[in-house]
Amino acid sequence: METLERFCSVALVVVICLLLLPSSSAQQQQHESIRTMEDFSGYPIHEPGQFGSINLASSLSVDAQGLQKQIDELSNFSDAPSPSVTRVLYTDKDVLARRYVKNLMALAGLTVREDAVGNIFGRWDGSESSLPAVATGSHIDAIPYSGKYDGVVGVLGAIEAINVLKRSAFKPKRSLEIILFTSEEPTRFGISCLGSRLLAGSKELAEALKTTVVDGQNVSFIEAARSAGYAEDKDDDLSSVFLKKGSYFAFIELHIEQGPILEEEGLDIGVVTAIAAPASLKVEFEGNGGHAGAVLMPYRNDAGLAAAELALAVEKHVLDSDSIDTVGTVGILELHPGAINSIPSKSHLEIDTRDIDEARRNTVIKKIQESANTIATKRKVKLSEFKIVNQDPPALSDKLVIKKMAESATELNLSHKKMISRAYHDSLFMARISPMGMIFIPCYKGTYANQ
Repeated sequence: METLERFCSVALVVVICLLLLPSSSAQQQQHESIRTMEDFSGYPIHEPGQFGSINLASSLSVDAQGLQKQIDELSNFSDAPSPSVTRVLYTDKDVLARRYVKNLMALAGLTVREDAVGNIFGRWDGSESSLPAVATGSHIDAIPYSGKYDGVVGVLGAIEAINVLKRSAFKPKRSLEIILFTSEEPTRFGISCLGSRLLAGSKELAEALKTTVVDGQNVSFIEAARSAGYAEDKDDDLSSVFLKKGSYFAFIELHIEQGPILEEEGLDIGVVTAIAAPASLKVEFEGNGGHAGAVLMPYRNDAGLAAAELALAVEKHVLDSDSIDTVGTVGILELHPGAINSIPSKSHLEIDTRDIDEARRNTVIKKIQESANTIATKRKVKLSEFKIVNQDPPALSDKLVIKKMAESATELNLSHKKMISRAYHDSLFMARISPMGMIFIPCYKGTYANQ
C-alpha cells in the first residue's frame, strides 16, 4: 500500500498545482491559495455548501484504489507478458489502450478530440473558455519490457485529478485539458516525443513524416498512422497538429523519475527545474570484411573495431567535459554480417549525448565527430555516415510553476527537492508553447522497468 498511498499524495499535488496557478488578480490581503482558487472557480471557496473552512488538502479525496486498478488494467494492453509492458505506436495494443483512455476521459465528462497523428485531448470547459487552458498529461506508449507506470501516471493521474475536482464541486474559470501525447518513445520510428514535437510546430518533422520516415519493417509513418485510424487527410497535411505559442496558460507533467535519487533519499516529490538538452547521432563505418582465419591482422580493415574504438571515445569525451551533467551512451552497436568467423565489413552505432548546458554538449558532439574521422583514417575504413538526428535545446521550467509545485508539496507535507530531468519528456517541447513544469515521483531501483 505504500506505493498506492504515495501515488495518491502525488496525484493530489497535481490537483493543487492546477488549482493554484493564478488566472487573474485579486485582493492582496487574501491568502494566496484561497485567492487563486477563487480566481479559477469564480466563487468564494468558503461559501456554504462548497469547500467550507476546512483545510484545502483534506477537502480533496483521491480514489487511490480505483486509480491503481486503472493502471493495472491499462498494463494488460501489452505485447509482453505481465508485469512488463510493451506498447508500440499504432499497433493493435496501442489502439486498444488509446480506446481505454478515451473511455475514461468520457466517463469523467471531458470533451474528447484527436488530431491527425493521434494526440488525444480531454477538455473540461471552464466558465471563461476563451482564456488559455491549463494543461497536463503524458504518454502511454511503452518501450519493450518497460514498467506500467512510465508515462501512464501522468495520464491516468490527470484524469483522476479532474475527477477529484468534480467530486469536490469545483468549477474552473479556465478550462483544464489532459493531453495523451503520441509516441513519446522512439521505439517504432526512431523519433522521441513525436506528438509533442509536432504540437510545437516542427515543420521539418511534419515533412519527413509525410515523405521519408519508415519503421524497421519499411512501413511508412503515414501507412502506420492510417492503419490506426489517423492521418486520413488525402493531402497528408500534418501542420493541422501545430499549436500556436500561448495556446495554454501552463502545462504540468507528472512522471516517474527514471533515476535513483528520490528513492535513495527517501523523498516523495521531485520539482523539475530544467530538462537536459538531448542529441542523438547515427554513425556507420565500412571496411573490407573477410574470413576471420584467412585474413591476417596487419591486412584487416575492421569496421567492428572502428565502432568499438569510437564507443570508447564517446566515454572519454563525456568524462573530459569535467561535468557530472554531461552524459553519453552508445545504445546501439550493430555489426555486419554478424558471424563469429567473419570480420565485420560494416558497423552501425547510435549515440545519445545530453547535458543541461547546450554549448558543452555540442562541444562533445564535435569531438565525437573528430574522433570518428581520425579512427576511420587510422584503421583505413570509410566513415560512410555521421548524422546528427536531432540536437534539441534544453528547456527551463517556469518559475511560477516551480513555486506552485513546491508550495503544494509543502502544504501536503510531502518531502521534495528541486531536480534536473536528464531524460526526454514531452514537456521539453511543450515549453515552446507555454510555461511548463514537471513533477517527479520515485520509481523502483531508479528504472522504468517493472516498477
